[in-house]
Amino acid sequence: MFRDQHPELKVTGLFDPSIDNNEGAVYKEDGLVELLKGYNKLYGKDYGISNHASFKRDVAARLAHKRPYTGIEKKPDEQLDLLIVVDQMLTGFDSKWVNTLYLDKVLTYEHLIQAFSRTNRLFGPEKPFGTIRYYRYPHTMEKNVEEAVRLYSGERPFGLFAQKLEQNLEWANDLYGQIKSLFEAAGVFGFEHLPESEAACAKFAKLFKELTDTLEAAKIQGFSWDELAYEFVHDGEKSTVELGFDENTYLILALRYKELFGPVGPGGEVDVPYDIHGYLTEIDTGHIDTAYMNANFEKWLKRLTTGGASSAELEAMLDELHGSFASLDQEQQRYADLVIQAAQGFDLELKPGMTFMDYINEFQAKGKAGQVKSLVNALGIDEHQLRALMAQHVTEANINEYGRLDSLKKTAHAELAKQFFSRREGKPVPPFKVSIMLDALLREFILSGGFDIE
Repeated sequence: MFRDQHPELKVTGLFDPSIDNNEGAVYKEDGLVELLKGYNKLYGKDYGISNHASFKRDVAARLAHKRPYTGIEKKPDEQLDLLIVVDQMLTGFDSKWVNTLYLDKVLTYEHLIQAFSRTNRLFGPEKPFGTIRYYRYPHTMEKNVEEAVRLYSGERPFGLFAQKLEQNLEWANDLYGQIKSLFEAAGVFGFEHLPESEAACAKFAKLFKELTDTLEAAKIQGFSWDELAYEFVHDGEKSTVELGFDENTYLILALRYKELFGPVGPGGEVDVPYDIHGYLTEIDTGHIDTAYMNANFEKWLKRLTTGGASSAELEAMLDELHGSFASLDQEQQRYADLVIQAAQGFDLELKPGMTFMDYINEFQAKGKAGQVKSLVNALGIDEHQLRALMAQHVTEANINEYGRLDSLKKTAHAELAKQFFSRREGKPVPPFKVSIMLDALLREFILSGGFDIE
């Protein structure tokens, strides 16, 4: 049934393989054979009733990502999505990869604890807790859970159960409120940029991680950004919890979080005085909605170019435009200001259909090209090699792979480089130090995507 309805899922089952001499024996044997054939076809195996024990060991190893399936998380074709069992895998099996138990039978006491424990190994942000979904006699099961927990936890079940969706949404609202108050107390409205205080940034780093963890937990429980309000029933009374912010606001906060990493240092290191979690910097902020900002820009530009607006009116519109800059990173905000300055001086080449973001990207591209030119002219390095290396989006770990950074350094003009670093240091720089400074500058420039070297 699962294979027919969801052929994209890789499904198998584990049942007692014994064939009893009763009315259902043939039916059961046919079912087991069909199941084994399906598994063999999926994974290129050759299991049958006679070596069912080997089949079970293979399923257990595959589900737990253990030998010979270590590293299987990087090989989707070898993974198992769903395992259906009857009185199997309840003891002696443990896997951090198992996240949800779908239960279609009534369990009590130690059997319930053993079954539920199959999901209890946490696994990073993608598995903040194990999930249990039971379908048969849910009210009876709820009482059974309470009795089992009371018996085996010494009536101290703290930390045993995850917060429900309702509590997670309420906690997310509370965390968002704390973040908003933190920024506003620092004089930053609309999350336009990070607070200047290091203590405030450290607090934001902590709160945003907790907010993300709470939202990820809520998603597992059914939360979606497409629906912000959820209804709950307690003792026949209905209540609604609504998330107090939308996905766009969350992505803007994620953008600010990424900026906590600070500038790339001379050796390619990153100055991070906060407790930063790398996986949070991988949140895709590329689809933040900039429609509101574009609308503000078009409204201001129209009043500026057609005339008739007072300076106070233009200033108010410009303040509103600046207030929508939160959707931009700090470098984009700098180029946004340059676009505005060009428009105010009537030096902006207006093009039909161009949005504010289009102008920003155009100015940024020109700025990057200018930064590369400045570096090339200052050091005499090969422009083609520099651009090729930057286009590969290298990391500190592989920047000199195949000697490509060393090759670029060799193209530098020794006298030009010495003059540049001596001018920057305000005193003559010896040749050996020029080489060290050249390496540091090129690393920083390439890893950061370019900057103004003067």
